[in-house]
Amino acid sequence: MDYQKIKNFRNDRSPFAHRMGIVVEQVGPGYARTVKTITEEDLNPLGRAHGAVLFAVADTACGSAAASYGFQAVTLNASYNFLRGAAVGDVITAEAREVKHGATISVYDTLLSDQSGKPVGSATMTFYTLDKPLDLGRSGITAVSFDAKAPEGHSLRGLRLSKKSDGLFRQPSQ
Repeated sequence: MDYQKIKNFRNDRSPFAHRMGIVVEQVGPGYARTVKTITEEDLNPLGRAHGAVLFAVADTACGSAAASYGFQAVTLNASYNFLRGAAVGDVITAEAREVKHGATISVYDTLLSDQSGKPVGSATMTFYTLDKPLDLGRSGITAVSFDAKAPEGHSLRGLRLSKKSDGLFRQPSQ
Protein backbone atom coordinates (compact mmCIF):
# COMPACT_ATOMS: atom_id res chain seq x y z
CA MET A 1 0.00 0.00 0.00
CA ASP A 2 1.36 3.44 -0.91
CA TYR A 3 0.59 5.46 2.22
CA GLN A 4 2.14 8.62 0.77
CA LYS A 5 -0.40 8.50 -2.08
CA ILE A 6 -3.23 7.95 0.39
CA LYS A 7 -2.01 10.91 2.48
CA ASN A 8 -1.84 13.07 -0.64
CA PHE A 9 -5.29 11.87 -1.73
CA ARG A 10 -6.78 12.83 1.64
CA ASN A 11 -5.12 16.26 1.57
CA ASP A 12 -5.85 17.00 -2.10
CA ARG A 13 -9.44 15.77 -2.33
CA SER A 14 -11.08 17.27 0.76
CA PRO A 15 -12.34 20.83 0.20
CA PHE A 16 -13.70 20.92 3.76
CA ALA A 17 -10.41 19.94 5.45
CA HIS A 18 -8.55 22.33 3.15
CA ARG A 19 -10.84 25.22 4.09
CA MET A 20 -10.54 24.35 7.79
CA GLY A 21 -6.73 24.16 7.62
CA ILE A 22 -6.65 20.48 8.65
CA VAL A 23 -3.65 18.63 7.22
CA VAL A 24 -3.09 14.87 7.16
CA GLU A 25 0.56 14.48 8.20
CA GLN A 26 0.92 10.71 8.26
CA VAL A 27 -0.96 7.58 7.21
CA GLY A 28 -0.03 3.98 8.02
CA PRO A 29 -1.90 0.71 8.39
CA GLY A 30 -4.93 1.57 10.56
CA TYR A 31 -3.27 4.81 11.66
CA ALA A 32 -3.34 8.50 10.75
CA ARG A 33 -2.19 11.79 12.24
CA THR A 34 -3.75 15.17 11.44
CA VAL A 35 -2.79 18.65 12.56
CA LYS A 36 -4.50 22.04 12.68
CA THR A 37 -3.50 25.44 14.07
CA ILE A 38 -6.40 27.22 15.76
CA THR A 39 -7.18 30.61 14.18
CA GLU A 40 -9.50 33.51 15.06
CA GLU A 41 -12.04 32.10 12.58
CA ASP A 42 -12.21 28.85 14.59
CA LEU A 43 -13.45 30.48 17.80
CA ASN A 44 -16.83 30.15 19.46
CA PRO A 45 -18.53 33.12 21.20
CA LEU A 46 -16.50 32.36 24.36
CA GLY A 47 -13.20 32.87 22.56
CA ARG A 48 -12.16 29.20 22.52
CA ALA A 49 -11.95 26.75 19.62
CA HIS A 50 -15.45 25.72 18.54
CA GLY A 51 -16.20 22.09 19.35
CA ALA A 52 -17.04 21.37 15.72
CA VAL A 53 -13.48 22.35 14.76
CA LEU A 54 -11.98 19.84 17.20
CA PHE A 55 -14.47 17.17 16.11
CA ALA A 56 -13.50 17.79 12.46
CA VAL A 57 -9.80 17.29 13.27
CA ALA A 58 -10.65 13.96 14.94
CA ASP A 59 -12.99 12.85 12.13
CA THR A 60 -10.36 13.66 9.49
CA ALA A 61 -7.77 11.58 11.38
CA CYS A 62 -10.15 8.62 11.79
CA GLY A 63 -11.33 8.81 8.18
CA SER A 64 -7.72 8.85 7.00
CA ALA A 65 -6.89 5.82 9.14
CA ALA A 66 -9.94 4.03 7.72
CA ALA A 67 -8.79 4.92 4.18
CA SER A 68 -5.33 3.48 4.88
CA TYR A 69 -6.42 0.16 3.36
CA GLY A 70 -7.11 1.81 0.01
CA PHE A 71 -10.92 1.79 0.13
CA GLN A 72 -13.52 4.50 0.64
CA ALA A 73 -15.10 4.52 4.09
CA VAL A 74 -17.86 6.53 5.75
CA THR A 75 -18.51 7.36 9.38
CA LEU A 76 -21.29 5.29 10.96
CA ASN A 77 -21.03 6.54 14.52
CA ALA A 78 -18.92 8.98 16.48
CA SER A 79 -18.46 9.83 20.14
CA TYR A 80 -16.32 12.81 21.15
CA ASN A 81 -15.15 13.86 24.62
CA PHE A 82 -14.12 17.50 25.14
CA LEU A 83 -11.30 17.43 27.69
CA ARG A 84 -9.78 20.92 27.46
CA GLY A 85 -10.32 24.07 25.43
CA ALA A 86 -7.98 25.35 22.74
CA ALA A 87 -6.99 28.95 22.03
CA VAL A 88 -5.80 30.89 18.99
CA GLY A 89 -2.33 29.68 18.04
CA ASP A 90 -2.69 26.25 19.62
CA VAL A 91 -1.54 23.46 17.34
CA ILE A 92 -3.92 20.53 17.67
CA THR A 93 -2.71 17.07 16.69
CA ALA A 94 -5.06 14.09 16.39
CA GLU A 95 -3.73 10.55 16.25
CA ALA A 96 -6.19 7.86 15.16
CA ARG A 97 -5.44 4.21 15.93
CA GLU A 98 -7.40 1.21 14.83
CA VAL A 99 -9.15 -0.73 17.57
CA LYS A 100 -10.86 -3.28 15.31
CA HIS A 101 -10.54 -3.85 11.58
CA GLY A 102 -13.28 -5.82 9.89
CA ALA A 103 -14.30 -6.56 6.33
CA THR A 104 -16.89 -3.78 6.44
CA ILE A 105 -16.94 -2.31 9.98
CA SER A 106 -13.88 -0.79 11.68
CA VAL A 107 -13.43 1.16 14.91
CA TYR A 108 -10.84 3.87 15.66
CA ASP A 109 -9.79 5.68 18.83
CA THR A 110 -8.34 9.16 18.56
CA LEU A 111 -6.54 11.36 21.03
CA LEU A 112 -6.26 15.09 20.36
CA SER A 113 -3.49 17.04 22.08
CA ASP A 114 -2.08 20.54 21.97
CA GLN A 115 1.50 21.56 21.19
CA SER A 116 2.59 20.86 24.78
CA GLY A 117 1.14 17.33 24.68
CA LYS A 118 -1.84 18.14 26.91
CA PRO A 119 -4.97 16.20 25.94
CA VAL A 120 -7.69 18.34 24.35
CA GLY A 121 -10.18 15.64 23.38
CA SER A 122 -10.74 12.01 22.58
CA ALA A 123 -13.02 10.23 20.14
CA THR A 124 -14.15 6.77 19.17
CA MET A 125 -15.50 6.44 15.65
CA THR A 126 -16.98 3.56 13.71
CA PHE A 127 -16.57 3.38 9.93
CA TYR A 128 -18.23 1.38 7.20
CA THR A 129 -15.85 0.38 4.39
CA LEU A 130 -17.38 0.65 0.94
CA ASP A 131 -16.56 -1.78 -1.84
CA LYS A 132 -14.97 1.13 -3.75
CA PRO A 133 -11.20 1.53 -3.98
CA LEU A 134 -9.72 5.00 -3.60
CA ASP A 135 -8.92 6.46 -7.03
CA LEU A 136 -5.38 7.51 -6.21
CA GLY A 137 -4.65 8.43 -9.83
CA ARG A 138 -7.09 11.35 -10.07
CA SER A 139 -6.04 14.91 -9.51
CA GLY A 140 -7.20 16.82 -6.47
CA ILE A 141 -9.26 19.90 -5.84
CA THR A 142 -8.41 23.30 -7.20
CA ALA A 143 -8.34 25.94 -4.51
CA VAL A 144 -9.57 29.27 -5.74
CA SER A 145 -9.33 32.58 -3.97
CA PHE A 146 -11.95 35.20 -4.62
CA ASP A 147 -12.08 38.96 -4.22
CA ALA A 148 -14.75 40.20 -1.86
CA LYS A 149 -14.90 42.71 0.92
CA ALA A 150 -15.57 41.41 4.39
CA PRO A 151 -16.98 43.56 7.16
CA GLU A 152 -14.27 45.15 9.27
CA GLY A 153 -12.80 42.64 11.70
CA HIS A 154 -14.01 39.69 9.63
CA SER A 155 -12.44 37.57 6.95
CA LEU A 156 -13.80 35.77 3.96
CA ARG A 157 -12.03 32.49 3.55
CA GLY A 158 -12.97 29.54 1.44
CA LEU A 159 -13.11 27.76 -1.84
CA ARG A 160 -15.34 28.41 -4.79
CA LEU A 161 -15.93 24.96 -6.19
CA SER A 162 -18.40 23.19 -8.37
CA LYS A 163 -19.03 19.47 -8.58
CA LYS A 164 -18.58 17.99 -12.03
CA SER A 165 -20.45 14.90 -13.17
CA ASP A 166 -17.36 12.75 -12.46
CA GLY A 167 -17.59 13.67 -8.76
CA LEU A 168 -14.49 15.85 -8.69
CA PHE A 169 -14.60 19.39 -7.38
CA ARG A 170 -13.13 22.06 -9.64
CA GLN A 171 -13.18 25.78 -10.18
CA PRO A 172 -16.31 26.76 -12.10
CA SER A 173 -15.63 27.90 -15.66
CA GLN A 174 -15.74 31.66 -16.05
